[in-house]
Amino acid sequence: MIRYLLTMFTALALALPALATQHSTASLTEGEVRKVDTAARKITIKHGPILNLEMPAMTMAFPVKDPALLERVKPGDKVRFEAQRIDGVIIVTAIEKTNN
Repeated sequence: MIRYLLTMFTALALALPALATQHSTASLTEGEVRKVDTAARKITIKHGPILNLEMPAMTMAFPVKDPALLERVKPGDKVRFEAQRIDGVIIVTAIEKTNN
């Protein structure tokens, strides 16, 4: 019985990182940066539907979780980003340029 539990525990431990990666990739949204406002710690993005927030496609200004995210992009850049609702506010928590 102990051997069985150890085997199951090991299998679960090995599967969790793959599941976490799959979830974070699935929550990325395609968009184009329209404006970067470092003073206000906001970024305006024209984006497709944000599925995890059930938000339709639109152009919107978002606060960012980490101001360093704003240094990675400029207006016109095609991006993939993650947005989450934190304490009732929709915040960009990750962003990366795409090759498009």
